[in-house]
Amino acid sequence: MARYLKRGTSAEARADADRKVRDIVETALADIEQRGDAAVREMSIRFDGWDREDYGLSQAEIDACVDSLSPQERKDIEFAQTQVRNFAQVQRASMTDVEVETMPGVVLGHRNIPLNSAGCYVPGGKYPLLASAHMSVITAKVAGVKRVITCAPPFQGKPARAIVAAQAMAGADAIYALGGIQAVGAMALGTETIEAVDILVGPGNAFVAEAKRQLYGRVGIDLFAGPTETLIIADAVGCDPEIAATDILGQVEHGPDSPGVLLTNSEQFARETMAEIDRLLQILPTADHARKAWESFGEVIVADSYEEMVEIADEIASEHVQVMTADPDYFLDAMTNYGALFLGSRTNVSFGDKVIGTNHTLPTRKAARYTGGLWVGKFLKTCTYQRVNTDAASALIGEYCSRLCALEGFAGHGEQANIRVRRFGHREVPYAGQAAPTPETVA
Repeated sequence: MARYLKRGTSAEARADADRKVRDIVETALADIEQRGDAAVREMSIRFDGWDREDYGLSQAEIDACVDSLSPQERKDIEFAQTQVRNFAQVQRASMTDVEVETMPGVVLGHRNIPLNSAGCYVPGGKYPLLASAHMSVITAKVAGVKRVITCAPPFQGKPARAIVAAQAMAGADAIYALGGIQAVGAMALGTETIEAVDILVGPGNAFVAEAKRQLYGRVGIDLFAGPTETLIIADAVGCDPEIAATDILGQVEHGPDSPGVLLTNSEQFARETMAEIDRLLQILPTADHARKAWESFGEVIVADSYEEMVEIADEIASEHVQVMTADPDYFLDAMTNYGALFLGSRTNVSFGDKVIGTNHTLPTRKAARYTGGLWVGKFLKTCTYQRVNTDAASALIGEYCSRLCALEGFAGHGEQANIRVRRFGHREVPYAGQAAPTPETVA
């Protein structure tokens, strides 16, 4: 049976914090819907200390951000974007349109149709997360989305230089220097100066995530997301305590509510890793952020076997799962609930977050039970069509349809089938609500 050497904050405490965020977001979105740009401006001033006549950046401002990159910075962004684009193109190629004759005269098919517009949010509060520009804009463009707009908060009182450059290099059609609820609300609801989009994508803080949740239905969203989550599955053969500790702290620095969990089958390994975490918290430059998260949301679990580790991991359904064991493929084959897997000690979540090519916008808060992360398919609608090419096929399908409609009591539906049987099958079937027609009435 699993033993917990450390537990995180209770579910009740988390629920109370969620309620407070929910109320703030609901009020803010209602204000944006009612007052548009005026509400957006007030929120931008209040939350970001940021005001300007037009939050959309001019081409000159965008060019200045791109030109401010050093040659190495530009080369690094281009490398990351190439990896993201390459994998997105492979994903797109895997989604094919289909058309098949399922029986003589009956043709069914589907087409993968790109959405017309997408709004991509790029976080930039504590850290300017330019990688989110690659993950969202490039993926949408590879899918074929016609209009892709982006929002990112200002950084240190001006547009976030690296984010804006990455957005432009990724192919964004319009770039706005807006953050938080006001950005997400403006893109989803539309204002006098920002045209509404069809889908919202990209990570964000608790307020951004809740705004997307409340807007779902008005627009599509990529997924329900909360604070960054990391689960390290490790044993003494596949990993060492320093690497495990580094990989936990490397992710919980996202914020004070980011869970970091160690799951192992060795109590000695667990305790050595906890000691390494304490040591690293004395020297890590972002220790203030990481310490709060580790103290409040960190967990250490010792299981008896790989089988039990899989069971626990699937119950946690973490956003990021690093597997550093003697047999990582065992977990690849056995696990079903995760946002993304990172197999072996040579890779890590940071590779996926920044550069390796897979998308870093991933499900949190157990959403991995029913969805994967952002990918090309999120920007496509798989829409079906049908064609009946022969009279005989129409009449045959019509007869089955007519009887099934009668079972359900749908007379109007049944008559849609019946008229095809009469027209194309030359069969005497009842009209809706009438006895079977005679030859004279049919004539």
